[in-house]
Amino acid sequence: MRSTLTAVAMALGIVAGAALPAAADPTDDSITTFAITAGSLNVTVPASKDLGSGTTGANTISAQLGTITIADTRGALLGTWTTTVSSSDFVTGGGTAAETISAAAVTYWSGPATASSGVATRTPGQANAAAAQTLDTPRTAFSATLITGNNSTSWNPTVTVNVPSAVVAGSYTGTITHSVA
Repeated sequence: MRSTLTAVAMALGIVAGAALPAAADPTDDSITTFAITAGSLNVTVPASKDLGSGTTGANTISAQLGTITIADTRGALLGTWTTTVSSSDFVTGGGTAAETISAAAVTYWSGPATASSGVATRTPGQANAAAAQTLDTPRTAFSATLITGNNSTSWNPTVTVNVPSAVVAGSYTGTITHSVA
């Protein structure tokens, strides 16, 4: 009986020691990628604006310009943008000295944001009327920092024209330009 048990034990040992086929790996990884492309940075302004009317000599004409909107779809992380504003001279007739109001007589103040979306720290260039600046050189109208993802910011700036006493009556036209970078 002992030799039978030994023979059975040896047979089991041979079977147990035999190499079994390897089990199939239950995982099979596939590396998957995709890209998110950056959008654009745009400024939208009113097509035109009539600031009103006044008389010659120590008079001011003041009105809100209309909504300015920055749309930033670049998807930035810690991004920034700055909007600048400037003005041409305002002229009537032939644009002689008596028919020109210099951009130095035009002031601008952005005021606070009127609407916004997305994550950003927004700063008006001129928070109130006391901070108004002349538009004879480019000025910061609004800026944003610490941007994460897409964002937008809108404001409705006030433009004031200080009408010099030496200009003639007429319908004056000029261009106020906003740009963003």
